[in-house]
Amino acid sequence: MRQKLGETRTSVRDRHALVCPDSHERTTLPNWPGSEVIFVITPQTGARFTEFFVDLPAEAVGREPLIGIQRFFFVLSGNVSLSVDGKTHQLGVEGYAFLPSDRPHEIRALEKSRIVVLEKRYIELADEGRPEPFVGRVGSVARSPMKGDDMIMLQKLLPAGNAFDCEVNIMDFAPGGSLPYVETHFMEHGLLLLNGGGVYRLDNSWYPVEAGDVIWMGPFAAQWFGALGRTNARYLIYKNWNRDPHVS
Repeated sequence: MRQKLGETRTSVRDRHALVCPDSHERTTLPNWPGSEVIFVITPQTGARFTEFFVDLPAEAVGREPLIGIQRFFFVLSGNVSLSVDGKTHQLGVEGYAFLPSDRPHEIRALEKSRIVVLEKRYIELADEGRPEPFVGRVGSVARSPMKGDDMIMLQKLLPAGNAFDCEVNIMDFAPGGSLPYVETHFMEHGLLLLNGGGVYRLDNSWYPVEAGDVIWMGPFAAQWFGALGRTNARYLIYKNWNRDPHVS
């Protein structure tokens, strides 16, 4: 009924966007032959990164992005392999990998799979080496309370160090947990709600959100989240990091 009446929870504003599954549009890309790609955040919204889903049939492959672009991907369903630097890694659900810019690699679906991909142009820092490829699994990453609040558990998925110009984290809210204050900052975010739901404040709008929703938060967009329901609300979140605002 919602689609028949032209309704959707998707909302795209100047400094933020909520993109819901009922408004997804599928496309193709030359470096993802045979797969369907769903862009949910791109520079056309005002973002300085892209976030997109890739639905890969069995044996479909994905190849490296454009020159100068680094990539992070996270497995949502199925199993994929990653070949890079002469090694092959197998990644199941909630496995993930970071690929630095200009590093040849191949992602292959071992069965029908869905991944979410984050890409941004790498900003090099003088006197720092470039980051190396990194492969991980969420279940192996340490959890810590955010700002001492055990209602919000944080997992940092990438290594620390100035070579990295971004962070990708998991935040896990117990029912009733919420961010301690409304945040405003120069970093921007790309967020995918993995489980549960709640209410997100973006600037002066409050949105009900649930698993599968994607949010773009532009620089200095006011933002706050509170988890609702009987189960934890968990999301994957990107931000630019470790770089001066003049260059980031």
